[in-house]
Amino acid sequence: MPQILIVEDEAAIADTLIYALQSEGFSTHWLTLAGEALAFQQQTPADFWILDVGLPDMSGFEACKRLRRFSEVPVLFLTARNTEIDRVVGLEIGADDYVSKPFSPREVAARVKAILKRVQPRPAVAAEPEPNGPFRLDLERVQIHYQQQLLVLTRHEFRLLQALLGQPERVFSREQLLDAAGVASDAGYERSIDSHIKSLRAKLREIAPSAEPIQTHRGLGYSLRLV
Repeated sequence: MPQILIVEDEAAIADTLIYALQSEGFSTHWLTLAGEALAFQQQTPADFWILDVGLPDMSGFEACKRLRRFSEVPVLFLTARNTEIDRVVGLEIGADDYVSKPFSPREVAARVKAILKRVQPRPAVAAEPEPNGPFRLDLERVQIHYQQQLLVLTRHEFRLLQALLGQPERVFSREQLLDAAGVASDAGYERSIDSHIKSLRAKLREIAPSAEPIQTHRGLGYSLRLV
C-alpha cells in the first residue's frame, strides 16, 4: 500500500485529500511544515508527496529543491497560483505534476495513481549491461555509463536518456519525452524538457567535451546519435 505524504497547512484541504486518497486504498500521513516533511522522508520514506507551495516555514519550491538532494520520490504540487512560469519552475526543480486550487480531491487521487503507475521501475530485460556505442545501459541497477564512466542522473534524466538510447537517431517530440520521463504529457510542460536535456548535455560534456550525442531538431524535438 503506497504511503502518500501530504504537506499542507490548511486542515480543511488536508482532510479532503486524506479522505479521497484513503478511499482509493492509499495510506496517508499529514504534516503542516516543509521542514518536518523533509526530516520525515529521511527517516520513514513515503512513496509520494503532495506538496503545497505556500507553507509557513518555506516555499514548496524550496522544499522540493532540498528534497531532490536526497530523494527522487514523486511530487505533486498544490498551489493557489496558476501562472505558466510557476508550473514550469515546479517541473524544472523535479516535480511530477502541478494542481491549482480549488481542485477536485478525486482528480488529485487519480493523478497520484497515474504518476505512481508511470514511475514504477520497468522490468529488466537483460542481466548484463546493454552496450549502445559509448553508452552502457544497466536496467537492473538503473544505471547508465558513458565512455565507461557512471552518469549520476536524476530519475527524469535517466528515463529521458533511456528512451533516447532505445531508438537511436529517432526524433522524439517534447511530449513523447515527457511521457518517457514519467511526467503527465497533458500538463502543458513540454518546454521543461529543454531544461532536462540541458542538464544531461552538461553531464555528458564533463566526460567528453567535444562530443554531442544529443541532437536538437528545431521545431521537432531531440534525438540521440551514437558516435
